[in-house]
Amino acid sequence: MPADGALPPEALGGQRPLGFYVHVPYCATRCGYCDFNTYTAGELRGTSRDDYAAALVDEVRLARKVLRDDPRPVETVFVGGGTPTLLPAADLGRMLGAIRDEFGLADGAEVTTEANPESVDPAYLGELREQGFTRVSFGMQSARQHVLKVLDRTHTPGRPEACVAEARAAGFEHVNLDLIYGTPGESDDDWRASLDAAVGAGPDHVSAYALIVEEGTQLTRRIRRGEVPMTDDDEHADRYLIAEEQLSAAGFRWYEVSNWATSEAARCRHNELYWTGADWWGAGPGAHSHVGGVRWWNVKHPAPYAQALAAGRTPGAGRELLTAEDRRVERILLELRLSSGCPLSLLAPAGAAAAGRARDEGLLEAGPYAQGRAVLTLRGRLLADAVVRDLVD
Repeated sequence: MPADGALPPEALGGQRPLGFYVHVPYCATRCGYCDFNTYTAGELRGTSRDDYAAALVDEVRLARKVLRDDPRPVETVFVGGGTPTLLPAADLGRMLGAIRDEFGLADGAEVTTEANPESVDPAYLGELREQGFTRVSFGMQSARQHVLKVLDRTHTPGRPEACVAEARAAGFEHVNLDLIYGTPGESDDDWRASLDAAVGAGPDHVSAYALIVEEGTQLTRRIRRGEVPMTDDDEHADRYLIAEEQLSAAGFRWYEVSNWATSEAARCRHNELYWTGADWWGAGPGAHSHVGGVRWWNVKHPAPYAQALAAGRTPGAGRELLTAEDRRVERILLELRLSSGCPLSLLAPAGAAAAGRARDEGLLEAGPYAQGRAVLTLRGRLLADAVVRDLVD
């Protein structure tokens, strides 16, 4: 990684949409299932949350130097974590302001922040809206207290639903609720209750993810000690079908395997930017970026991240140049997860043959297939990873 973060000339001057991901790596407590790059107060070692916005602004200014005179305004900004709303709303606004000042925001730009339900109140949400945020995503996970306890989530049932109402009152048109299914000890009825609560709160977007038990987490250790049961793939499939049934009945439509929206306008445009291979700059410790076929990632801890920027160096820890084959495979991996599917023209001969078999087996829709696209059926969504593996051959 060059010390100044310079990109190869051929990576610059692209025509793809440009977005910004801003990582805020702070959490009040560590959830037992989480392996994200996050830090509690006792893990910061030599840095403070109070100084974070200044370091992040420095990276935005570095991005402007690296991208030179790239004329593209930023179309989407997504502030994730961690818990971004542990920072003052003014700090989040300062980061957004730096992006606006250095690059400009496109007309109608989507600006999202994630939020822990217990970390916001009506005044905070109102200030976020005044700072220019247009969308907020709340981590609900479950409506059942015993499920939240297994996940080590600290909010109380009912608080995420109240947050949706508070966000609407603050002027947010687009609100998402994140749900997790497959938590040890969760029943089908628990999951139905969570979906009912989420839909009843009135968001226009719901994300529902299968719990992944990651190595090194507290939840993995608890499962190995036999303290909580492990859910299996069949239970995950059943919960997905329940989600599709209940969300569809409530007027939501899937547009990516784990995401449902009430309209095209309600879709998360920033995530669509990822899934369609556009360009984004990832700012913050551990953040990943992609511009013009170059992917890089920052150092993980906030202290060396801030030190590098203070010394005028990139915080990048390493990078890779994607080949044409890398990008073809990634397009298949990502676009197949979308309701629009991926072009059959991307497939090599073995993958094309596999797509024909998948259509015959009811894993790909026949109509779009005849029009040159591979689109997953509902059954195909349940087996998406296996279908993808066959198609990338």
